Amino acid sequence: MHLAAIDWAIIAVFLLISLYIGLKYRDQAGKNLTAFFLGGRNLPWYIAGISMVATTFAADTPLWVTEKIAQHGISGNWMWWNMLIGGMLTTFFFSRLWRRANILTELEFIELRYSGKPARFLRGFKSIYLGVFLNAVVIGWVNSAMVKILEVFFEIDFNEALMCVGVLMILVAFYSSLSGLMGVVITDAIQFVMAMLGCIVLAVIVLNSDDIGGMDGLKSKLAGQEWRLDFFPKITSDTGIGEAASIFSLSIGAFLSYVVIQWWASWYPGAEPGGGGYVAQRMMSAKNEKHAIYATLFFQIAHYCLRPWPWIIVGLCAFVLYPDLPMNESGKGFVLVMRDYLPAGLKGMLLVAFLGAYMSTISTQLNWGASYLTNDLYRRFIKPESAFSDEGLAQKHYIRAAKLFTVGIMLFAFYATTQITSIDAAARFLIDCGAGLGMVLILRWYWWRINAWSEIAATIAPFFAYSFCKFWLEEHLGSDFVLNNGTLFVTVGFTTLVWVIVTFLTPPTAESTLSKFYNLVKPLGAWSQFRNADESSPDEGKIMWLVFSWISAIIMTYSTLFLTGKLILQEWDDSIAWGVVATASFLCFKMIVKKSKILDD
Repeated sequence: MHLAAIDWAIIAVFLLISLYIGLKYRDQAGKNLTAFFLGGRNLPWYIAGISMVATTFAADTPLWVTEKIAQHGISGNWMWWNMLIGGMLTTFFFSRLWRRANILTELEFIELRYSGKPARFLRGFKSIYLGVFLNAVVIGWVNSAMVKILEVFFEIDFNEALMCVGVLMILVAFYSSLSGLMGVVITDAIQFVMAMLGCIVLAVIVLNSDDIGGMDGLKSKLAGQEWRLDFFPKITSDTGIGEAASIFSLSIGAFLSYVVIQWWASWYPGAEPGGGGYVAQRMMSAKNEKHAIYATLFFQIAHYCLRPWPWIIVGLCAFVLYPDLPMNESGKGFVLVMRDYLPAGLKGMLLVAFLGAYMSTISTQLNWGASYLTNDLYRRFIKPESAFSDEGLAQKHYIRAAKLFTVGIMLFAFYATTQITSIDAAARFLIDCGAGLGMVLILRWYWWRINAWSEIAATIAPFFAYSFCKFWLEEHLGSDFVLNNGTLFVTVGFTTLVWVIVTFLTPPTAESTLSKFYNLVKPLGAWSQFRNADESSPDEGKIMWLVFSWISAIIMTYSTLFLTGKLILQEWDDSIAWGVVATASFLCFKMIVKKSKILDD
């Protein structure tokens, strides 16, 4: 693929801006670990929120959505749309608490909340497991998608594309290790704007091309497959797959697993129940608790309402334009549209959009992973601050270590990319084995009796349950068990039973630790024995207001998502209906927030 001079100029300017930002914030990031990993806890809500959205907009995301469109139509997006329920839970029930905890990393929370050797073991284990191995898997996924993009876009072979990705990783590691989180979030903001503008321009151009002919032309070319434009999957009373092999139909069991269980029970990077990972990092970096709530609320709305529709439109057009693509390679249709339908100048802009999406995710993963290895492994267990005579020397030493860990994670992740076939299978296994852990991550903030052993049990138990399901139950119970998502039900049920039993068979967290945690965080829920005598206001009323805010925000976001889609599809009657729902839910949400003063505390 030949790029015009203007395309190369756009790409060069973008890369130079990224390097400039890294150099600009170098001195600020070098002050201490708080500045390096949390931007000095001074991020405004819109910067923190945009950074969250930019990180989840990885190079592989539009390709994955395009693949789901080819396989299941628009309704296939419910595979990730269902996560909004848990995301809004984080917004109202946890964002304020994460900021209030005043910790440097998510894993530091473990020893703030738990006590003894189990807490130390859990913190150390997770620093390596999450910071190195799982982080490398995530980066490997993103790298693999970028390799595919470069292969198709430039018509080069795998090794050449892999080499280009290696150069990009070095660039990202360089500026993120220089500037810390502050540089990462500022580049995130620029990269996200470029990525969204690029995808919108691409959607408009391909939709109005002669080969598609606008929205009416797209619909006419999908004649006989109108179900691809449905927003909701077909819910069946049996375990059949619907009228056609590609229709995204769900049995009642599978539907319940998505709507009732998965959003709170399953642990998934970037969508952890109760917040976690880079989402927790952004909440902890906000100026104050109010900014943490606003940042997370903005993230949920932008993530589900703003981002998807350009991808969906391009995905539908790609399905029409490239019908011969195998289903497992249908994601390449997005890149083929870029290559075949964009004029000079816009090709560079779209490539910059993908570079921005790629770089924002990689920079966050490197910074986040280095924070675990520096703060929760090296500083906690290998070279504690007590080994230094001067705090300033200690901070400089840890920042140097953070930079080295950033480079180390980059190298390990690049190796992981070369092994992506086997790693992908392992990653799916690890993610599926996160089912059941979510409830412990939620309750540890709201129930004093949860201890380190609860979390350890909930981390280990799913591996046994999932293995039993995959290697015995699925073979003996057959397709009905699989199509009803029986593995999730069994894994969650078994894990819940195990961690509840373990919780009551093991001693509680030390009372001094619980008291210190309560006085710092002031969580709601079952903490009555740790409250001071003058804390007379009942928790039940506060929690109910949080529940009302959560539910109204979910309805508001989903209805806005569907309203936007119906307007784009030019289905005016449905647009009016969803507009009424969106307006009513917004007014309800506004009234609840004002009356409860949730955002004013």
